[in-house]
Amino acid sequence: MSTYIATVSWERGHQQFTDNNYSRGHTWTFDGGLSVPASSSPDVVPVPFSIAENVDPEEAFVASISSCHMLFFLSLAAARHITVDHYQDHASGQMEKRPDGKTAMTKVILRPDARYSGDKIPDSKQIQRLHHRAHELCFIANSVTAEIITEIVR
Repeated sequence: MSTYIATVSWERGHQQFTDNNYSRGHTWTFDGGLSVPASSSPDVVPVPFSIAENVDPEEAFVASISSCHMLFFLSLAAARHITVDHYQDHASGQMEKRPDGKTAMTKVILRPDARYSGDKIPDSKQIQRLHHRAHELCFIANSVTAEIITEIVR
């Protein structure tokens, strides 16, 4: 089908490495040329070895699920001639130990808040159906074992 590529780059620089006191700051570069400063999560590796303002893999995981869901939701709404003016999701992810002892992202909660205009303002049932279908279609949601919950704000 399709292949997606990201380049992840890290340099030791002048840091000692074998003492485990090195920066986890690195860069993600995508095919369009965008570079994103990344790091380990400060919840996993403490500052100053993590860079709190950089994106960490756990945040990116949550954002990718939220983004995928939103893109399908918008597409479904447009196909039904529903005008979406604004969409915002304050998504969160929960990481914990699984019964097998491995740490994993076990739950992602999406909290979409959409605003509409035009002749076809969807009612709450239509909005729920659109979100349900968006979840079913989302490639990322279909690729993970974490429970994904959608708590519709609007």
